[in-house]
Amino acid sequence: MKIAVAGTGYVGLVTGVCLAEHGHNVTCVDIDDSKVDLMKAGVSPIFEPDLEELMIKNLDGLYFTTDYKTAYKDADVIFIGVGTPEKKDGSANLSYVYGVAEQIAESIEKDCVVVVKSTVPIGTNDKIEAMIKSNLSHNVNVYVASNPEFLAQGTAVRDTLHPSRIVIGVEEPIAGEVLKEVYKDFDAPIVITNRKSAEMIKYASNDFLALKISFINEIANLCEIIGADIEDVAHGMGYDSRIGNRFLNAGIGYGGSCFPKDTKALHWLANFHDNELKTIKAAIDVNENQKLKLVKKSRKYFDNFKGLNVAVLGLTFKPGTDDLREAPSLLNIPIMLEDGANIKAWDPVGVDNFKKIYPHEITYCNTIEDTLKAADVCFIFTEWDEVKNFDITKYNKLMRTPIVLDGRNCYDLASVKKANITYDSIGRETLYILEASPV
Repeated sequence: MKIAVAGTGYVGLVTGVCLAEHGHNVTCVDIDDSKVDLMKAGVSPIFEPDLEELMIKNLDGLYFTTDYKTAYKDADVIFIGVGTPEKKDGSANLSYVYGVAEQIAESIEKDCVVVVKSTVPIGTNDKIEAMIKSNLSHNVNVYVASNPEFLAQGTAVRDTLHPSRIVIGVEEPIAGEVLKEVYKDFDAPIVITNRKSAEMIKYASNDFLALKISFINEIANLCEIIGADIEDVAHGMGYDSRIGNRFLNAGIGYGGSCFPKDTKALHWLANFHDNELKTIKAAIDVNENQKLKLVKKSRKYFDNFKGLNVAVLGLTFKPGTDDLREAPSLLNIPIMLEDGANIKAWDPVGVDNFKKIYPHEITYCNTIEDTLKAADVCFIFTEWDEVKNFDITKYNKLMRTPIVLDGRNCYDLASVKKANITYDSIGRETLYILEASPV
């Protein structure tokens, strides 16, 4: 099938590459010439495991262009996978989606199905259909379908090739039949519903997972007060099939491009209709407070950061990606810098993006060891495997004061007890050494 994909970010590029892997003829459209040239050469503009290898494998059936008119004019299916960033009021910015809809309307010369892959507020597909149909340059039939993505950064290729479900929202049966043909070789259950329900499935799914994370973080905070262990609590909860064991890892909150944006967008939409979603609001509030958990913990050991050597391990919002959006590091590091800290930071893939924000204020290190040398305190913001597998005894050997504030519970407490460090994590017992006891 001849397919065009608008946008080559996480959603658009991964979708296009995975559809090409399943034998479709795919053209990906972007407005950036330099980005298109990179992709033509088999170079991915985003860091995502397995994506570049799959691009190179499928270059014979995978094309990249800035010429949207040629890409759209005779496509059987056009996927819209552009960004819907958050506005200052929490609502979704749909200007990119609507811009693509206008381009489609002026370009298509045959009947086609337009598929909205971007995460959009409920009712947006109806508006896109009206916009396209009222601006058509040729006498063709166009059908608009909602087909939300359920990929996670770091596992996006796997999530797309082996989805838990494929959700298709349509108003006309023909659009559903076309999309079933698109996905016929995908081994996943297909859920066909109307467009608004499909749009809501996406938001409800992401917001439920965000709520689950905020819930376990609140329980973790209480565990610290009463002396319970959050890992034991989560382990016991996870055996209940109604709850499950995923998204029960306590930490310093969620980040990235989906959960923060989607919780705020649904909360905004509900408020717009005078129907506040109290649980979603609570998840948002808890998450914002949780991101500062380590800085608050640090006040037990230091009045402020002035003159302190601070080691930061992990800059991205999660391992497996170079994405900094809503990462705890972006909230915490400015506080430390303003307080007068000397910061050394390490991240295996996120440094280049962080340098765009702080090119000179931070010393960036190539190894964890270099980051820890002579440090007074270490903050762990991202649970990279390199951090989790790091020799814990080196903290004491390398740091001036071995105080480790772990926002991702990277280490087993039994192992830490042998390392002679102060170790303060989330929802668990704090382990002290004599010279670093709280003031």
